[in-house]
Amino acid sequence: MRRGRESEAIRRARRVLSIEAGAIATLADRLDGRFDKAVELLAACAGKVVVTGMGKSGIICRKIAATLTSTGTPALFLHAAEAVHGDAGIFMTGDVIIALSSSGESDEMVRVLPLIKRIHLPLIALTGDTTSSVARAADVVLDVSVAEEACPMGLAPTASTTAALALGDALALALLERKGFRPEDFAVIHPAGALGRRFLRVTDLMHRDAAVPLVGTRTPFRGTVLEITSKRLGVTGVIDDTGNLVGVITDGDLRRALERVEDIRATVAADIMTRNPKTIAGTALAEEAVAAMEGTITSLFVLAEGSRKPSGVIHLHDLLKARVV
Repeated sequence: MRRGRESEAIRRARRVLSIEAGAIATLADRLDGRFDKAVELLAACAGKVVVTGMGKSGIICRKIAATLTSTGTPALFLHAAEAVHGDAGIFMTGDVIIALSSSGESDEMVRVLPLIKRIHLPLIALTGDTTSSVARAADVVLDVSVAEEACPMGLAPTASTTAALALGDALALALLERKGFRPEDFAVIHPAGALGRRFLRVTDLMHRDAAVPLVGTRTPFRGTVLEITSKRLGVTGVIDDTGNLVGVITDGDLRRALERVEDIRATVAADIMTRNPKTIAGTALAEEAVAAMEGTITSLFVLAEGSRKPSGVIHLHDLLKARVV
């Protein structure tokens, strides 16, 4: 598409994005067995991952630690300056350290190195200088050097921090796959917000035990109405003598029965139920329940695994309350 006349700000922005994208592309071409070794060190971590750095690198460290934690690897950020003023006491046997330093020579980072080595902790260095003090002390060195910063003066960390952040994401996600981290695991540690709602299971929201409306096939009309009314879900399941679900009765079924049956009081549940109702497994995602409630369906009975016996019921209101819908 032909572009119109661009402002200087837009031209500068395009150059910044181009430089930073190029820095990441260069990192991808640079990956080798050292990256594999770093992932293996992190996968073998028996404690926590401590990510440490200074200044702008420290801010990137916070993000790397947060990404690791949210994908199943306990991690935290330790400011290098605070580490040399007592906070290195957080280091414990079994931990793995990730040190991020563009120069690899900042005073605080260099002073942290003996503290790490004193208790023989594996050290992964992300640095722009693979001959630096931090690099020499590391068990694995990952080169995050960049050809140029996006800053027009070449001073503000821009492309270098972008590259380090991207490599941190690459480590976290390669580790996620290496450890077999699943969507279900993600849901456990992300219970709130839209992300958590995506992974809610039917069993998390369903009514169970005495709250499940159920009648037998020979339950009289009056008993059926009382069960629907008392459980306040607008529905009851109908079970046979072996406890298997054979039908459902909704408020709509009751109204239709009143229209077609001369003496409604003489009916039993089997006379007015809807046979072969839709059901759902408790392990299904709540989103699947929403999809199954197409048209006028507002409730689904949940069957015990490998049987036709109801273990619960989920109502559209439950899904609305959980903000799945």
